This record gives sequence, structure tokens and C-alpha cells, in this order.
Amino acid sequence: MNISPSHRAATIVASLVLAGGLTLSGCASGTEDATSTTSASTTSAATVDDSSLTSPDSETSAGTITATADAAEQFLDTLTDEQREAVVYAYDDETKTTSWSNFPVTFVDRAGLNLTDLDSEQRRAAMAVLEALLSDDGYDTVTGIIGGDQFLLDNSSSSEDSLGQYYIAFFGDPSDSQAWQVQFGGHHLGINATLNGADASITFAPTHLGAQPAVYTDADGNEVQSLSGMYETAFAFYDSLTEEQRAQLYQGSNVSNLVCGAGDTCDYPSGTGIAGADLTDEQKELLLDVVANWVGMSDPETTAAALSEIEATLDQTYVNWSGATEYDMSQGNGIYFQISGPDVYIEFSNQQGSAGADVDGYTTSGWGHIHTIYRDPTNDYAGSVTQQEASGMGGGPGGANGPGGPGGPPGN
Repeated sequence: MNISPSHRAATIVASLVLAGGLTLSGCASGTEDATSTTSASTTSAATVDDSSLTSPDSETSAGTITATADAAEQFLDTLTDEQREAVVYAYDDETKTTSWSNFPVTFVDRAGLNLTDLDSEQRRAAMAVLEALLSDDGYDTVTGIIGGDQFLLDNSSSSEDSLGQYYIAFFGDPSDSQAWQVQFGGHHLGINATLNGADASITFAPTHLGAQPAVYTDADGNEVQSLSGMYETAFAFYDSLTEEQRAQLYQGSNVSNLVCGAGDTCDYPSGTGIAGADLTDEQKELLLDVVANWVGMSDPETTAAALSEIEATLDQTYVNWSGATEYDMSQGNGIYFQISGPDVYIEFSNQQGSAGADVDGYTTSGWGHIHTIYRDPTNDYAGSVTQQEASGMGGGPGGANGPGGPGGPPGN
């Protein structure tokens, strides 16, 4: 899976641990060009013992489930009785369907505990849960998103002071023998990982990954592009197509909002664009590389199992594309693509506005403002009416009539 930055975002972890947020500074002049933007590791501005954040790097789903359950128990051991009660819900509690979003935490109530309300030991233990659950690349993606949101808080014109705040919750008791869930999120991030020790399975459906700005500069002057792998694999797939195939795929220059975003019910539209059956074997592999940005956030066995299931129905899966046809972040308004089939639903949308979160010298709309969603039509609680009602979002996140549209909350 091609996700950057390629090393752990130590600045982000250290800041979460020490201050419940990030201290980032620096501005780059001009708009970032994709050809010159590279992934970069970040170095800690403050010294912190992060030995407890060392990932077990499990190769199997069962190993990841055990490691994550152990890390969750260690996190719970740092909490008071009141905090434990606030962070652990019943597995079937309806709250899990309503408490994740792409919006800042002041717009949609999150389940669990706000990391800014925890002490340094508790924050370290909370991040260790993510370290156990995610691959190194997956962890870098998440911390890169968090870093970008803190960058907005510190540098943008947004008046939304809840930027950079993230919550953690468990649905069901952490276990390596039965199903439970880790929910972690805030602005532009909604991780919902269901771990089932009974059949050694892990799914990230439904999950929202986003970024704003898509490229930012950390305190040490390094460029961070947490979702670069999505752009790179998507354009590798697009560039592999013939002119005839592109004619089937392409839907026009308009870049639309998410159809099935967090907070939305969904009928999983399909049949538009090019079918997997019309792709070569090499092109199918490139399409699966795109999908791996979402399903490949954990260990190799979990990734392989998810991709194998999706590959089995890839001929009945459709892909469509709108907007730019060249990967040049200095030109145009970005892209939209949708992958919709019996076992996968993914949308990627560049948002056509910054919603008040502007930073001098940085792109915070179009190419620089990303919303995505991953859902599994066969195994996805995200489409509940209760979720849509609880969000109070009308047209849904990113919709023209909801807060994600013009005049919506900063950063969305």
C-alpha cells in the first residue's frame, strides 16, 4: 500500500501525549505541485518516551486482534471508573452508528473520551491502541490527518476552535475471542474497526478518511501528504486505461460531493462508468491497489482477505471518474471517483471550497481538501436512518444543503 509519510509522525504523537494537540508552524510559498511533493518523516519537537507506542507489526488478523485487545485493556487500566464507563459501550449500542463524522467534534457528538481531556499517560495508552490496530503506513495516515487538522487550527482563518480534537471509544469489551469495535475520530477522520476473534476477522467498514490541507509543512519544515497514496494509485489506474475505456469511465469535469458520506443513508449506486469485466488483469490489480488505501490499513492477512473478497466480484464492480485527468495539484479543482460493487463502496471527492479554513500559501480547497468514504454493502451499519437523523445534517456531509456545503462549518 502506497501511503505517506513513510515513517511514524512522531511530532503528532508527542504533541498528543504532552499537550493533547499539535504545535505546528511554518508556511510554504505557492501552491504545491504533485510532482514536487514528497513524503517526509517528522521529528519530534519535544522529547518523549514512545517505547509504549511500538507496534507489534503483526502479520495476521488474529495477532492484530490480540495485540489491539491487550493495548485497549492497558489503556482502560489508566482510566478512572468514570472514564471507563464513558469509553466502553455495549457492542450493539446504537451510538456507534451516530457518533462518527467528517465534521469537527462540536457539530456531531462523538462517543467516548476526548484525548484533550486525558493526561499524558492516558493519551499515550490511547495512541498505543491505534498502533496495535494499524500497520505503520495506516498509523502514519491517521496521524498525518490529525496533524493537518492541528495545522488548520494553528494557521488558518477558521474560527472553529474544536479543530485538532479526537475521541476514542470501544463498543463491546476488548477481546480476542468475540466481536468488539474501536472507534476513533474527529474532523476528517472516522475510524470504525470491528475486530472479531471468533473468526479472526477485521473490517474497517465504514470509515471516513479526509484531509485539509492535503499537503502541509510540519514544525521541522517537512512536507506531509498523508493521503498521497490515494492520488498516486488512482492516477496509476486512470493512466493505464485506453481512450475507449476512459470514455466509459469519465463522467465530465464536474467534481461532486460524496453521495454516501458519513451521516448519510446509502443505496450504493452502481452501474455507472466502466465495469471490472472490461478491465485487463493488470488494470484490475491497479484498481485493487486503489482499494487497498482503505481496506489495507492493518496487517497483511486482513488486507489480503478483504482484497480477495472484493476481487471475487470485481467483474460486477463499476468505477467512474470526474474532474481532472492529470495529477497536477496546481491545475484545476481536483477529482471525484467512485468504486461501487457487491463487496465494496468507495468514494473520493475533492471539496470545492475551504469553508473558511484558508492558510496563506497553502491549498485548502479542491486538490487540497479531500473527503473519502469506505463502506461494505454486505457488512455495514453506516446506512441507518438513526445515523442520518442524529447527524442533523439535512443534505448530509458535503451536501449543498448541509453544513458541508457553502457556508458550512470551517474546514468541511
